[in-house]
Amino acid sequence: MPDNAVARARLTAPAASRLAQALSHPLRAQLLALLNERPASPNELARQVDERLENVAYHVRVLRDLGCIELVDTAQRRGAIEHYYRAIERSYLSDDEWAGMPAEVRQSLAGQWFEATAVDIMTALSAGTFTTRDDPHWSFTRVQLDEEAWTALHDKLQEVLDLAFELEAQSVSRSVESGRPLTPSRLAMAHYEGGRRGGS
Repeated sequence: MPDNAVARARLTAPAASRLAQALSHPLRAQLLALLNERPASPNELARQVDERLENVAYHVRVLRDLGCIELVDTAQRRGAIEHYYRAIERSYLSDDEWAGMPAEVRQSLAGQWFEATAVDIMTALSAGTFTTRDDPHWSFTRVQLDEEAWTALHDKLQEVLDLAFELEAQSVSRSVESGRPLTPSRLAMAHYEGGRRGGS
């Protein structure tokens, strides 16, 4: 299929399908997450993720064609024009979007999520920021739940995520008014069915 036909197909695909396509490649998912933090150019992103510019630029174009990012600025840099993009979709899937995905896509996305989360945590540990504050939170807990309790916990975690988005919006608004910098906070949540060791 020609490139322009591919782009048209992406643009007309349902939002859930487009986001699934965006997250189906680990580098693309990483770029979308970074562009959710701040606007950046492919050149800046390539340096940040230590990838070839051509490769990053390709995946940025895919994200643009999928409607996950938008152009917000251009600037002259060393005789060339740099294009700056920002995210307009979060790298987050709703329950309905997740339920509509094939099992192999779910498996791939879950693996990418855990890998990206582990890299981010190790980066914070190496930088010393993971333990700088007196009030971080991390926990790993095994619990036995029936279906009613599973659903209740799932819904409560969704409330926490919604609260995080709301608090971020409030923080940005206050920062614009006060000029005070924001703290790059990370929130990683995973609620899943545990595997059984030894096949039991």
